[in-house]
Amino acid sequence: MANVSVYNIEGKEVGTMELNDALFGVEVNEHLLHMAVVQQLANNRQGTQKAKTRSEVSGGGKKPWRQKGTGHARQGSIRAPQWKGGGVVFAPTPRDYSFKLNKKEKRAALKSAFTSRVQENKFIVLDELKLDEIKTKKFQEILDNLKVSKALVVLNENDKNVVLSARNIPDVATAQINSVNVYDILRYNTVITTKAGVASLEEVYA
Repeated sequence: MANVSVYNIEGKEVGTMELNDALFGVEVNEHLLHMAVVQQLANNRQGTQKAKTRSEVSGGGKKPWRQKGTGHARQGSIRAPQWKGGGVVFAPTPRDYSFKLNKKEKRAALKSAFTSRVQENKFIVLDELKLDEIKTKKFQEILDNLKVSKALVVLNENDKNVVLSARNIPDVATAQINSVNVYDILRYNTVITTKAGVASLEEVYA
């Protein structure tokens, strides 16, 4: 089992903690990580882009000039793609970009993401994370103490003071145990959670 240091909010080491290899010590599968990120980004796409083809553009029913003898190139419609105001050749149409990963693939990708953070020493465990008031400056001090600038804070429970204190800090996001995803883990680089958070993660995902 991997051992990680446990810190307090002042950034001082106060102990160590063993991590469950079933979640934090698996073989990292880069292909599944890639697929999980692509899936999340694809599922977030609206897919509402639309342009008209030559069959949908209004007008152009009459042949602009006779076929031969004018000196012009032959033309059949003023709404053909080469004309100003004409249709688009391969026009985009509304479509659904989403696709599915099965549950085992999603779970394996999440385990790979957590393992990669542990292996790169970018998984920080706090003894506890409590704030007496909503104060962005106070939360920023905690990040400075931990020498972290870009982080995903995984909370064991919905702590309003922590969530609202972290909300205005660029490159910092908060997530509940049941809403953690591969994209955020990789995007925010460093994962910060508490001892209780680690226990909940292991209970839900290991």
